Amino acid sequence: MKKIRAAVVGYGNIGKFTVEALEAATDFEIAGIVRRNGSENKPAELAAYDVVKDIKELKDVDVAILATPTRSCEEYAKQILPLGINTVDSFDIHTNIRGYRERLMELNKQTGTVSIIAAGWDPGSDSIVRTLMQSLAPKGLSYTNFGPGMSMGHSVCVRSKAGVKNALSMTIPLGEGIHRRMVYVELEDGAKLDEVTAAIKADPYFANDETHVFAVESVDAVKDMGHGVHLVRKGVSGKTQNQRFEFNMSINNPALTAQVLVNVARASLRQQPGCYTMIEIPVIDMLPGERADLIEHLV
Repeated sequence: MKKIRAAVVGYGNIGKFTVEALEAATDFEIAGIVRRNGSENKPAELAAYDVVKDIKELKDVDVAILATPTRSCEEYAKQILPLGINTVDSFDIHTNIRGYRERLMELNKQTGTVSIIAAGWDPGSDSIVRTLMQSLAPKGLSYTNFGPGMSMGHSVCVRSKAGVKNALSMTIPLGEGIHRRMVYVELEDGAKLDEVTAAIKADPYFANDETHVFAVESVDAVKDMGHGVHLVRKGVSGKTQNQRFEFNMSINNPALTAQVLVNVARASLRQQPGCYTMIEIPVIDMLPGERADLIEHLV
């Protein structure tokens, strides 16, 4: 059976784990890696792969996995979709997903391509769990409690601020879906902590949460890629009260995000042209193998 040829765009934490997930997937082959510096200072672990500056330099790419910062996803998608290549990404600004989906949808229809956006674990796989819980108890309340753990999107956001050399944003759950952000920054020479703190707290990533910012000598000394989530819904099934559902997981953040991206890259080849979030596509399409065999095994 012909393997799916995937290109990985970006080679930070998510990109590295995405390559590992693709190497472990028997139905994929890596078409190449796209990096800003191309093959300059090519990492030893990528010796077997083409490493380029532009995806146009790669051949026969079916899907591009955008392992890029959230705020770059739309720019890359709009460059790649006109080439007839599907895109998947882990865009994670919840309040901007609807608009992003609508903007890409038009381009997907024009180019006959598929995009699957906001495909990490939250938004992403947790979104599927929340949807299932709400279907089981249509009336009620759901709470998503993150952490404690490292938030990649928030950490990347902080690193983009003037005066920040390196950063780590930790998410601390306070209960009932309320969170505290603990941000640790290495400052550039001459940078002032109060100015950096103000810029961080004004960003949409942090504006709605209690946020504390601390200067540290070394972010690496406090860094841990672990994370987790506890989802809870208490509600009503039909007219019956006091139905309660819980979902827990403890994870390596970038590794799980990468696995989800590979899953939806597979699913993108099974959808009609358009832009989708994970709750819109059949979960079975994310698995390798024949549908009949999966049904026999899983149902």
